[in-house]
Amino acid sequence: MTNSDPPLLNHYGALFSSHSPQLDDPKNRLLIEECQLPLIDLSGLSNHDETVRRACVAAICGASSEWGFFQVLNHGISPQLVEKMRSEQVKLFKIPFERKASCGLLNNSYRWGSPRATCPKQFSWSEAFHVPLTKVSDEACYGEFISLRAVMIEFAAAMSKLAGLLGSILTANLGHGKEVIKNLCDEGTCFLRLNHYPACPISPEILGLVCHTDSDFLTILCQDQVGGLQLMKDSKWVTVKPNRDALIVNIGDLFQAWSNGVYKSVEHKVVTNAKMERYSIAYFLCPSYDSSIGSFKEPSIYRKFTFREYRDQVQEDVRKTGYKVGLPRFLVSGRGDLLTGSME
Repeated sequence: MTNSDPPLLNHYGALFSSHSPQLDDPKNRLLIEECQLPLIDLSGLSNHDETVRRACVAAICGASSEWGFFQVLNHGISPQLVEKMRSEQVKLFKIPFERKASCGLLNNSYRWGSPRATCPKQFSWSEAFHVPLTKVSDEACYGEFISLRAVMIEFAAAMSKLAGLLGSILTANLGHGKEVIKNLCDEGTCFLRLNHYPACPISPEILGLVCHTDSDFLTILCQDQVGGLQLMKDSKWVTVKPNRDALIVNIGDLFQAWSNGVYKSVEHKVVTNAKMERYSIAYFLCPSYDSSIGSFKEPSIYRKFTFREYRDQVQEDVRKTGYKVGLPRFLVSGRGDLLTGSME
């Protein structure tokens, strides 16, 4: 650990004194099957051939239903922009921990570890800046990191455009107009999260990010080549193989509810690496707090709820138990068996 890393080991030791940290031997880590997520070339959406365009749309919707995760190529975010964003992100996380924790950078959004963790499964070995889109252009949020602002503005705009495109395709597939998702979503609730996962040499049971689903419509992830993302597929964990040219997209809880279970919000987590640190940036597409989330058809698996109600319930569950319960809280009694259904 360096002076730029948060005191994760101290926090772990204080919370779990009954667990004696031991140096981790990578050979003792469980071997998890590596998977290749569906890989979709978005250039197909602008192809002059209607058959190609339809096939691209079908691939996006099919992967959202079968996997809940997919990768996209030719997504409109240049390798140069990704590299600039990564360089600025690394510089930001390399400043001393005390400064990150106290100087109010990026809307005072710095977080580390898991303050409410009560057991190892709830502990995240990571740090992050959680930045609302409305604050990305705010000069007051950046302090001395002047060059970060210009790159963040460009990166956030590109991710927003991509999220809007994918969201409109997925809503149109459910019979809604393409503008519906644009009208629902709000810069005040959408955000970028800059993640850093320091190397963790003490135990393979410690996760970089605990098992969860995302409380949004969809998430777009830009990650480095270290790897560590795992998702639940066919009732078992699989490791996602990094692809330098692709971004990862995953469906969130709100799309699962809105689609009546057609699109799948899948559990995922980040495992730690004993020797290497990992960086990623996630974009979260969220509606305004008062937006009503209801199924596009009946019988509905979930009762209607607002994003504010859902967010408040998730936060209450985490505060009380350390765990997110999520969509099961909003199931209509006796209709959970409909989750195995698919769109006709």
